[in-house]
Amino acid sequence: MRRIRDAALLALLTLALTLAAARPWAGDGGVDYALAANWAYRETEAPADKTADVFFVCPTVYGGQAGEYNMPLTDREAMADFLGATNMEKGIYDDACRFFAPYYRQAGLAVYAMETEAEREPYLALAYRDVAAAFDYYLQHLNQGRPIVLAGFSQGADLCLRLMEDRFAQAELQDRLVACYAIGWRVTPEDLATFPHLRMAQGERDTGVIVSFNSEAPEVNASLLIPQGVETLAINPLNWRADGVPAGKDQNLGACFPDYSGQFSQEIPGLTGAYLDLPRGALKVPDVTPEDYPPVLDIFQPGVYHLYDYQFFYRNLEHNVQTRLTAFGA
Repeated sequence: MRRIRDAALLALLTLALTLAAARPWAGDGGVDYALAANWAYRETEAPADKTADVFFVCPTVYGGQAGEYNMPLTDREAMADFLGATNMEKGIYDDACRFFAPYYRQAGLAVYAMETEAEREPYLALAYRDVAAAFDYYLQHLNQGRPIVLAGFSQGADLCLRLMEDRFAQAELQDRLVACYAIGWRVTPEDLATFPHLRMAQGERDTGVIVSFNSEAPEVNASLLIPQGVETLAINPLNWRADGVPAGKDQNLGACFPDYSGQFSQEIPGLTGAYLDLPRGALKVPDVTPEDYPPVLDIFQPGVYHLYDYQFFYRNLEHNVQTRLTAFGA
């Protein structure tokens, strides 16, 4: 009996050590990004014609709850959702690029339900700690001097902007940046004043710039993403203008609605036009309705098309990544 019990204990210990080695719970020591298992994608063996890299930061998929506001890297369901959400946007970026996307302890949706940014910040800071560690590992061991596309959506966009602030003041890194697609989060004039190395895209071919916008219905005048009275900077992904000149739906190359495998359930060319509402900087989407495209999440009111930022403009974004790569010479 003792021999059986000892064998069982040894088996449990072996399993625990195996799981820890495969994807350790970070604790105070951080996540070990030398382990391939801590990356949703780490395409080091991509074909030689992929001459640039994408470093992608996944949007929020974890719900969160009191006492566990950051996504545990042991939550299998959340990890599957994380991979699925990454797949929904991967196709925009990876035709000509190797793709890198780290798992990280993202802040849960419950964090965004908190009343103030000060309350949210400790949980977002932990998420950023992981993303910054993954990026530093990527730069040191995986990049090999290649051009970089930073990309993220929602929380992922916020964390990409933090990377831009912290890391890309270095001229050597600035010279390698094709663009930062920080979609679904706000950039303000104050941000650019505080970090003079940040530059917003002004057209379809400029490089080393930030591409950002937040989609909403014409009648919306405040949201979690752009609170009332806040001025933001953005670009229209249909005509690639940073002024208020509208783009018609004929300029929309295709709205695409991918599932968690990255396959499209539907593609609709010419779904909607868009224009920037200045100085608020919101991207107004006039040709769809909140009834047809509801916000889904309780933290957004009807008419906030946050979940569709990528989907409404999928083909235009895909085309623009290629355009900026060509302009960069990658």
